[in-house]
Amino acid sequence: MHLFELLRKYFAEYGYWTIAVILLLENAGIPLPGETTLLFAAFLAFSEHRLTLWGIIIVGVIACTIGDNVGYWIGYKGGRPLLDRQRRIFRISQEHLQRGERFFARYGTFTVLFARFVFGMRIIAAPLAGVLKMPWKKFVLFNFLGAVLWVTAIASLGYVFGSRWDWLTTELEELQLFFAAIAVVVLLILWWRERKKQKSARAR
Repeated sequence: MHLFELLRKYFAEYGYWTIAVILLLENAGIPLPGETTLLFAAFLAFSEHRLTLWGIIIVGVIACTIGDNVGYWIGYKGGRPLLDRQRRIFRISQEHLQRGERFFARYGTFTVLFARFVFGMRIIAAPLAGVLKMPWKKFVLFNFLGAVLWVTAIASLGYVFGSRWDWLTTELEELQLFFAAIAVVVLLILWWRERKKQKSARAR
């Protein structure tokens, strides 16, 4: 059965629970089509009015936030061996894991904010943050902000371009790169401002 037909069936039977379960598991570290599910839910909200855009966003943000916290604590308690086991079981490429480590080394906590927009990063960002022992309070804040940004952006795209579904599914990767670029620019601005404040504090 085609993925969209399967999702349509699940949405007809379980509604918002379909979004909740898939996004929670994906953000906890299990490779599932969370992005496609979110887009298709918004498309159905536009075309069939069974769901609402705000309902999708609220459920999506909650599911992503909870899922990432589960993933964080799995990584925090299990360490690198558990992350490597997860990578082998779910066939996550070593390249994606190394990219995640480079992002964390370069951008630190801000990586959690924009990781959802980078292909392959969404399922490993939270466990990797746990493995690297990122302070949980910082993780919770940036994870929640990232969930709000990503869910709102993807769901809004699915809803606004509901009449051009075929075009949206083919151009999604480019659109995500666009949003990721915006997120990176915002991060650099925040980083620059924080660094400027630190220099001013030292000068005093």
